[in-house]
Amino acid sequence: MFGLGAPELIAILGIGVLLFGAKKLPEIGSSFGKAIKEFRKTQNEDSDSEQKSISTSDNKKS
Repeated sequence: MFGLGAPELIAILGIGVLLFGAKKLPEIGSSFGKAIKEFRKTQNEDSDSEQKSISTSDNKKS
């Protein structure tokens, strides 16, 4: 995971708590998770439409 070990992750978490506070971190994490989920969904939809486009152009050539 990007070469991060336990000490680095603990340091990042500690800095996050200091910057945002313990009550805000779950909200930030939830928002981040939703953003990643939406990004992956959009990426999969683009990939699917690209595959359909490729298969359609292959059928026209035949």
